[in-house]
Parts: sequence; C-alpha cells; structure tokens
Amino acid sequence: MKKLQGKVAIVTGATSGIGAACAKAFCEEGAKVAVCGRSRERGEALCEELSKTGESLFCQCDVSDESQCKQMLDTVASRFGTVDILMNNAGVMLPSMEIERMPVDDWKKTFDININGMFYVTRYAKPYLLKSKGVILNNASIAGLQYYAAGRSYAYSASKAAVIQFSHQMAKNYGEVGIRVNCICPGIIDTPILGSRDRAEYAKRIPLGYVAMPEEVARVAVFLVSDDAKYVTGAILPVDGGASL
Repeated sequence: MKKLQGKVAIVTGATSGIGAACAKAFCEEGAKVAVCGRSRERGEALCEELSKTGESLFCQCDVSDESQCKQMLDTVASRFGTVDILMNNAGVMLPSMEIERMPVDDWKKTFDININGMFYVTRYAKPYLLKSKGVILNNASIAGLQYYAAGRSYAYSASKAAVIQFSHQMAKNYGEVGIRVNCICPGIIDTPILGSRDRAEYAKRIPLGYVAMPEEVARVAVFLVSDDAKYVTGAILPVDGGASL
C-alpha cells in the first residue's frame, strides 16, 4: 500500500525545485496532485511526467493574488472533490542587500508571496481540510529560525520566520479539529534559487559535507504528510545537513 494512496494533494510553487520534487514524490506514493504555479509551460510539462505514475492537474496560480488562490481551490475541489494535503511551498528569495539599498517593492513582493500567499491558500483550503481531517505542510527555511542568521537576507529571513510562527499558531488551533500542521526548514538545497553559485563552497558550511538535492527534502515531506507522522503536529524540522547547528 502506498503511503498516500487515495489522497488529494495541493503543492504550490510546484513547477520547479522542492515543489516539483514533492509533487513527484506525492504522486509516486499514490496521491492525486494539483500542481500549482505561475509557469504554465513548466506546470503542464510536469503533469505530463506525472501522468506516467498517477493523476495530476495543473492550476496556474500566483499565490500573491487572493482571487487566483480562491479560483485554484475551487478548481481542485471541482476536479477531485476534496483536499487531504496542502503543501504551502511557493516562495521567492530576492537578492540580499543592506536595508537602505533594498527596493521597497522587493520587500513587499517577498512578503506577498512567502507569507500572504500561504495565508490566502490556507484560508480557502481550510473548509476542505476540515472535512478530510487533512494535513498542512509549510515550507519555511533555516533562514527563519531564531537561532540562525546569515548574510543580509532581511526580507527573506523575516518572511520565513513568519511562516514558522504561523505554522505554530495553526498547529495549536487546528489540532482540536483534526488538522495536523507541520513546517520544514530546508537549508542549502540545489534548486534554481541558488542560481550559478558554487555548490562546493556551500558544501564547506554543511556538517554532512554536501548540498542536497530537492528529492531529499521531498522524502521528509512524504513522511510528514503521511499517516506515518499521524501523531506529529507543530514540528519545525530543519532539513539542512546540519547547516543551522
């Protein structure tokens, strides 16, 4: 029996990186997956790939737009009838710089996507998750951890700290109605966000000695959204090879 057999999962920001890896992993474990993202080309290509192992649906959605989030949930519910798993993965990391040089629009865009988008999607998914006694998994970052700080990623770090605290609040308040809420905090992962940066240099900062691929994060995500973790809620789990130690 596959771990997510018969479940319906939504993954935001699913057209690349960690989101795409999680969408693939969920599908391989038997879930029907709503692939949500801004790029229709990448989203439809991923759904074509997923069709080899299961059922999926591409929903073009910019999570910073509340109306698009509502439409996305309506589309998923119309197609699949329910939502069992919500992975709030969509996020952006804009260039780091001193706050006096940071464009105000960059600050606003970071929060619009990283935390406001999570709020919008969760808001419209909640009625379905209440019925299914579902699971929410939020993707933050080690940059949002209270005991970790690096560089000048003010907007990114602050927005991810908000994701962590929002996850705590949701876990505390939704547990009594049967919804589990957990949060992963990836470290340095080989995704498009890293751009052309030297992976070998980053690996020197990681106790385990290498930069992980998105699939390694996806395996943790599968555990947290499956019944293997049915007594786990409110967890804030670094997936970072020890980089935040």
